[in-house]
Amino acid sequence: MAENINTPTAEENEKKGLNFVEQIVWDDLQAGKNGGRLNTRFPPEPNGYLHIGHAKAICMDFGVAEKFGGTCNLRFDDTNPVKEDVEYVDSIREDIHWLGFDWGDREYYASDYFPQLYDLAIRMIKEGKAYVDDQTSEQIAAQKGTPTQPGQNSPYRDRSVEENLDLFQRMNAGEFEEGARVLRAKIDMASPNMHFRDPIMYRILKTPHHRTGDKWKVYPMYDFAHGQSDYFEGVTHSICTLEFVPHRPLYEYFVKELADESYCPRQIEFNRLNLTYTVMSKRKLLQLVKEGLVAGWDDPRMPTISGMRRRGFTPQSIRNFIDKIGYTKFEALNSVSLLEHAVREDLNAIATRGMAVINPVKVVITNYPEGQTEMVEMENNPERPEEGNHEMPFSRELYIERDDFMENPPKKFFRMTPGGEVRLKGAYIVKCTDVVKDPQGNIVEIHCEYDPLSRSGMPGSQRKVKGTLHWVSAPHAVDATARMYDRLFNVENPAAEPDRDFREMLNPDSLKIVEGIKVEPFLAEQAKEQGRKFQFQRIGYFTPDYDSTPEHLIFNRTIALKDSWEKAVANAKV
Repeated sequence: MAENINTPTAEENEKKGLNFVEQIVWDDLQAGKNGGRLNTRFPPEPNGYLHIGHAKAICMDFGVAEKFGGTCNLRFDDTNPVKEDVEYVDSIREDIHWLGFDWGDREYYASDYFPQLYDLAIRMIKEGKAYVDDQTSEQIAAQKGTPTQPGQNSPYRDRSVEENLDLFQRMNAGEFEEGARVLRAKIDMASPNMHFRDPIMYRILKTPHHRTGDKWKVYPMYDFAHGQSDYFEGVTHSICTLEFVPHRPLYEYFVKELADESYCPRQIEFNRLNLTYTVMSKRKLLQLVKEGLVAGWDDPRMPTISGMRRRGFTPQSIRNFIDKIGYTKFEALNSVSLLEHAVREDLNAIATRGMAVINPVKVVITNYPEGQTEMVEMENNPERPEEGNHEMPFSRELYIERDDFMENPPKKFFRMTPGGEVRLKGAYIVKCTDVVKDPQGNIVEIHCEYDPLSRSGMPGSQRKVKGTLHWVSAPHAVDATARMYDRLFNVENPAAEPDRDFREMLNPDSLKIVEGIKVEPFLAEQAKEQGRKFQFQRIGYFTPDYDSTPEHLIFNRTIALKDSWEKAVANAKV
């Protein structure tokens, strides 16, 4: 349990700009509840990878503990061995650490409390508060009634204590098949709260558990295990999402089987994180993985934390986004553009600038000396002058973007055109004098002349032109691959169309692989370090992929420099 802490004054509290959950916690601390302790927990199920919705919960659970000097436990809700895997446990640990949080030595599992939970179930049977039901799940569901009609008592509800004890112990001994019997709490089949209508406490599962092996044949349900686990750990504030509001009375009912006035966990609910052009259902995400519609849980198009990390998102950008949308008691659909803005904002501050050409066409500067190379200075990051500059080779033959040249340009096209001048960023002003085409009429080479007195930063270089292009020296360019990622779905709210197969809403252009891009030597050298963040000048933000090697550089496009998606969607609706 956490040590006693010093709570902030009212003035300090006001300055913090508390959300409603933090206000509740602060008020409890001020009132001296739970001996002045603050202990939260993050309780993931190890049955899949965490997504950005979990990140919001992580920031709340760990963040409120940090803010008020308390502690936060990591507790794996491993009550269903059928769906659990050690792979998921490892990934959850990594994701939480990556987001910048730590649980110290407070890593727990619901399975740690299986003996205590089993003993409590036995006690409740002896006190006439629980019974073994032989009905099928379908029969039990049919007898539950509706929100406006009371349920019907099970024919097994009045079994004797002795018979219930015998059957429950035999259930755990493995004498009965899965689904043959369950243990139910005896509460009130006429309760207006459907969750109080004799909820199931235990079911039979014969799948070996990843931690306890074959020791148990009965496993507790979430509603029975969760509150009790909170109590066993000394959790003071059990913070969860709004779908658990109807479960709260049942949480409190079970907890009070253990708690007293000196200490009792408190459940608080906040709104989930929902994003446009995204699905958050773990079941659907697993389906995408299993059907090979994505390249795994860490596919950079996935809303998983590991996918976002691989794509090049930063932990700070995710935390900034979550701070911006806040915590309320009202469900909302947040625009993914807000997340993308937070990513751009953080990457703009930290990303190293470099030159890369995605769709190259060769430029030959006909009046530049053959065989000559000179070095020009490029800023590493204008937002951080202390990071200095790097040198970039300039030569007679260069690559520019094919889209940066047009023979018959429209008005306000300020890039390269026949007879027009542009500046090559950090270098010289050049004028297009000719183009070379193949027999099919495709441009294969552009001829230019440069102004030797126009080199950037040199005396006499102040002549202005309207267009500035990025480029790389052809003899020095390094070939690489770019994976151009976009939103995984092309429907704003896939969850709003329940009658439609969500796989039909996948964006067919969510990944485009571009081979043979050209990058400058400095960028290629820096990219050997995994996790580096780059801004390809005029193109977007990129990061080396896990598959990248020094011999074959692979860059993931984290995000474009500007949000062109919303504009394209708006135009399509006109």
